[in-house]
Amino acid sequence: MPCVAIDLFCGIGGLTKGLSLAGINVIAGFDNDESCRFAYEANNNAEFFCEDITNIKGQDIDALYPENCIKILVGCAPCQPFSRYSSRYRKEGHIDNKWTLLYSFERLIKETLPDIVSMENVPNLINENVFRDFINALRINNYYVDYQVVYCPDYGVPQSRKRLVLLASRMGEIHLIPPIYSKSDYLTVRDAIGHLQPIEAGEICDEDQLHRSSFLSEINLRRIQQSVPGGTWREWDDDLKLKCHKKNSGKTFPSVYGRMEWDKPSPTITTQFYGYGNGRFGHPEQNRAISLREGAILQSFPDDYIFMDDEHSVNKRELGTHIGNAVPVELGRAIGISIQQHLERMGEAINGR
Repeated sequence: MPCVAIDLFCGIGGLTKGLSLAGINVIAGFDNDESCRFAYEANNNAEFFCEDITNIKGQDIDALYPENCIKILVGCAPCQPFSRYSSRYRKEGHIDNKWTLLYSFERLIKETLPDIVSMENVPNLINENVFRDFINALRINNYYVDYQVVYCPDYGVPQSRKRLVLLASRMGEIHLIPPIYSKSDYLTVRDAIGHLQPIEAGEICDEDQLHRSSFLSEINLRRIQQSVPGGTWREWDDDLKLKCHKKNSGKTFPSVYGRMEWDKPSPTITTQFYGYGNGRFGHPEQNRAISLREGAILQSFPDDYIFMDDEHSVNKRELGTHIGNAVPVELGRAIGISIQQHLERMGEAINGR
């Protein structure tokens, strides 16, 4: 039977694109952010539904699957409540409303009983009760469950990002494929964006409107001119250092205002990667922060992924959020390959091979 997937919390389609590249037919994506629709539908052969997951019923999902197919349900619930940063400021006993989204995902699984489930999220989720509840619900409903924290460069993402990946199947044991790359051949910043046309701070590339960088103030231009790849603000002249740098609390953030290194994976791409002062997001040699296109490529989106056209203009903050929050495409492809290999093994077992 054909396998058909539906993507919850789909955003602009990082996971959908990865699954599609692995040969899985994704027919629909759900997200409550209407601004994701254009990029999602322009790059994927799937329909975008702007819906709040908490309001969707299992029958709504079931109605989309064709008859006689292997049903796959995937998703990445918004991860901010579970991030290491958020956990520092969480009040004891406080429950973020976004946590309920994972319970909504759990509810939809119980209502539809898809053959295969996959979830991707931040590593810190593994320590939360909501995740343990999610695992228990899967097992009660006869799913084989496997999960692990993965290092994204192992799967072709040129970015030192760690993610929690869960796979579950009612058909038999399922596991994520072994790493495809090793430390000796990780894709690097140079591999990913070294071919792009040079641009200045505040400039937009004529050939690609997404290849645009943020304007730099005069003092930030002087700062980046004194920055070296992999270095810190400690190497600047004293008159360029910020007051917070001179405090003990500021000394623990050496990567802020830093440059990336050409021959290593990039730092984790956040939702504010386009700002020079938001992390180590300085271009390795050009005096600017990385562009929106460069951030997307470091998230392993294809070079030609469409984010805008004549009717859909660029909102830098909005696009930064979309790109930074996306599931890296190549991690999505690894999840898709894992599902395909699982189905092949189950087919061979049924046929008695």
